[in-house]
Amino acid sequence: MSTEQALLERSESKCELCAATENLQPYPVPPASEDSAEQSLLLCDTCREQIEAPEKTDPNHWRCLNDSMWSQVPAVQVVAWRMLKRLSAEGWPQDLLDMLYLDESTLAWAEAGSESGGGEQSAPHLDCNGARLEAGDTVTLTKDLNVKGANFTAKRGTAVRGISLVADNPGQIEGRVNGQQIVILTQFVKKSG
Repeated sequence: MSTEQALLERSESKCELCAATENLQPYPVPPASEDSAEQSLLLCDTCREQIEAPEKTDPNHWRCLNDSMWSQVPAVQVVAWRMLKRLSAEGWPQDLLDMLYLDESTLAWAEAGSESGGGEQSAPHLDCNGARLEAGDTVTLTKDLNVKGANFTAKRGTAVRGISLVADNPGQIEGRVNGQQIVILTQFVKKSG
């Protein structure tokens, strides 16, 4: 049985991510060492295009992962994990990612082929205006923030210099306020000059 036949049978002739039934083709999940059904999935043109061209990603299309991430097929789990990671700044994908469990070998496969290798770049850190944040930037707080465990409030307008990015969470940065190193949500900061 060919890879394509095996995939058609396994998926019941539907895209294994969004369940579309048109324009289906095998997609070897990188880094695939062989062109086998175990290392491939059946995808529609829409899913394939958005996986291969991140700039064309439509976050709402990927709400289909709410169902397909529960697949028992490791290749489907890997691609679901990668797309949720890429979209985690949207909010809802991070919730799904928190629920998704991958065994060690499947997680290693997912991380090996993700865009950055280590997950740092899968989603950019963006400030409240959508400006991309980089390590070392200076940001200004846009709201008073109660700092848990430190018994002080970081006041709106406070400049935080030399920030560092939280690698596995694009919604968080770290910076020093009142001599304390704290974690700050990116939605409450504005990049300075």
